Amino acid sequence: MAEPRSSSTHDAQGRPLVAVTGLGIVTSLGRGVTENWDALTAGRSGIRAISRFPIEGLRTRIAGTVDFLDTDPLVAPLLSERFAMVAAEEAVTQAGIGAGFPGGLFVAVPPVEMEWPQRQALAEAAGEPGEVSYAGLQRAAATRRFDAWHDLFIFGTVADRIADRFGTRGSPISLSTACSSGATAIQLGVEAIRRGEMEAALCIGTDGSVNPESLIRFSLLSALSTQNDPPEAASKPFSKNRDGFVMGEGAAALVLESAESARARGAKILGYVLGCGEKGDGFHRTRSSPDGAPVIAAMRAALDDAGIGPDQIDHVNAHGTSTPENDKMEALGCSAVFGERIAGLPISSNKSMIGHTLTAAGAIEAVVSLLTIREGRIPPTINYALPDPALLLDVVGTARDTRVSRVLSNSFGFGGQNTCLVLGDEPA
Repeated sequence: MAEPRSSSTHDAQGRPLVAVTGLGIVTSLGRGVTENWDALTAGRSGIRAISRFPIEGLRTRIAGTVDFLDTDPLVAPLLSERFAMVAAEEAVTQAGIGAGFPGGLFVAVPPVEMEWPQRQALAEAAGEPGEVSYAGLQRAAATRRFDAWHDLFIFGTVADRIADRFGTRGSPISLSTACSSGATAIQLGVEAIRRGEMEAALCIGTDGSVNPESLIRFSLLSALSTQNDPPEAASKPFSKNRDGFVMGEGAAALVLESAESARARGAKILGYVLGCGEKGDGFHRTRSSPDGAPVIAAMRAALDDAGIGPDQIDHVNAHGTSTPENDKMEALGCSAVFGERIAGLPISSNKSMIGHTLTAAGAIEAVVSLLTIREGRIPPTINYALPDPALLLDVVGTARDTRVSRVLSNSFGFGGQNTCLVLGDEPA
């Protein structure tokens, strides 16, 4: 039997091609595709001293905060919802779909838990200055002062409100797979379209978790940079003097459609999601396997899913967190996948400018990857002044103009949750 061949609507495996028809993004660099792309390619940083809460006594006092979209109260669920709404509005508008989104919703959101100010309010209402007991919670709940917090701090509320706003079909899916979450949301949308369950999917990654508790928890793990001055120089992926990541926040949204559906309605196709690869790693709760085997497997799975070889990748949008261990592990993995070619394959990390946007990172970096393909320009990895001689990579230190047809976008999360995407300008 003859091998299947790709067409304008199906890939070589006979699956519906997944086209991207809408993009939306919010980061500390600005609101929307234009503001973010201009800043990224200019090498501007959105990392600054935190002004949202007191920072005295903290080892890390900087972050890539989105300070131009405020909420009350300033809590992760509301911030995440606000960022997601703005990004989704831009993406859906660009796609030209109109009212009533014709597909499902997949939203990557941070794990939701009550934050310190709210826990303190509960403790005061319960008359228990320390840890609130179950009986104390019952007494506080009886006052009915906190009824609104029920919806605010329940996992899935953000997705429910987005679904109501855009009229997506079916039950909205909320997911949290650590730092790979945004890429996982895209993967779920791709797989649903390929299975024929829907013709379109709205895929979002969002995170508004820059708060004192998150900052302190990551600090206790020694994961954050303590190079606070100047803030914009702290995130330095693949540099010898890197010392940790910088927290960031924001959101990105992608409208995915079957290529057949997009063409039938005359939509402009901005690119394709050609492949998705996922691999779990049970090595440690936060650390990745030092041999890089799971991330190597995830990258190779994405290439295999796209039906292409390593030689057909033009650029790697790295996970590139700026932590000593992650950057070393990613470099090791890329060397295994691409061989000697890695020394001349352009690699860059957007986190050098916007910080690590955690749950949103995979989606934000997918949007940047598609813009890189469309514009033929690779954003730089800023602060790359002192290369690590142990990492034999072609790190893009200043924006590079070059033809880019296919990008491998890496997302590696705590707990060994690794997801890689292959994005392209045309079918494989």
